Amino acid sequence: MDGLSSVLAIIPARGGSVGIPRKNLRIVAGKTLLGRCVENALVAEHVDRVVVSTDDDEIAAETRRCGADVVRRPAELSQDLSSSESALLHVLDALQESEGYQPARVVFLQCTCPMTLPQDIDGAIQRHEDDGADVVFSAKPIDAYLWTQGEDGAAEAVNHDPGTRLMRQQRPQEYEESGAIYVLWADAFRKARHRFFGRVVLHPVPRIRSMEIDDEEDLHIAEVLINEKRHLV
Repeated sequence: MDGLSSVLAIIPARGGSVGIPRKNLRIVAGKTLLGRCVENALVAEHVDRVVVSTDDDEIAAETRRCGADVVRRPAELSQDLSSSESALLHVLDALQESEGYQPARVVFLQCTCPMTLPQDIDGAIQRHEDDGADVVFSAKPIDAYLWTQGEDGAAEAVNHDPGTRLMRQQRPQEYEESGAIYVLWADAFRKARHRFFGRVVLHPVPRIRSMEIDDEEDLHIAEVLINEKRHLV
C-alpha cells in the first residue's frame, strides 16, 4: 500500500434492474459493466480490496472471475427501492463479523458508470486524504440554465435569474453529481447511515467520464466512445 489508511472499494450490483434487464452484466466494448468497474477498482493504486455486494449467482461468478471478493446480499436489501447505503452497511457489518475486518475508508463505486478510470478513483481518494473531507464525491461540470415546472405548469428558473441573462463565463461553475465515486470515512458513515455527512467535497471529473447507463441508447453510446478511446482524456 502507499501510506494511506486501509481503503475498501464496494460495488453494489443487484441481479435485478428497473431500466435494463440484467444491466450489470451487459457487455460494453468487450467487458461487462460489472467487470469493467471491478477492473478499474483493482488497478487503482489507493484501493486495498474490492468487494461486490450482490444477490445474484451469475454476478457473483463474474465478480470472482474478475478477481474481487463477494458478499452475498440478503433479499430484503436487494429490492428495487433498497438504498445503496443499506448494501454498503451490510458489507461492512458482514466483513467485521466474519473476518474482524474494519477498513478506514470506503469507496462506493457504481458499475453503471463505465467511463470511470482508475485515476478518477485514486484522485477522489487522494482528495479525501488531502482536503480533510468526511466525504468526497465525483461530479461533472455543467453550464445549463435549469428550469422546473410549478404546480400550475408554468416554468420556473432554478439556478439563474431569467431577467439577468449572464454569459457562461460570468456565472459561477456548477456541478452535477455523477454517481460514479464516493469516498467515505467508514466509521462515520456507519454512524450517519447516509453517504453525505460532515464536510462534503466534490472531485471534478470530465463530463465524458461521468456518463451513466440508464437505457439501451446509453449502452450504444458508451460502446462507441470507449472503442474510440474518447474517455482517455
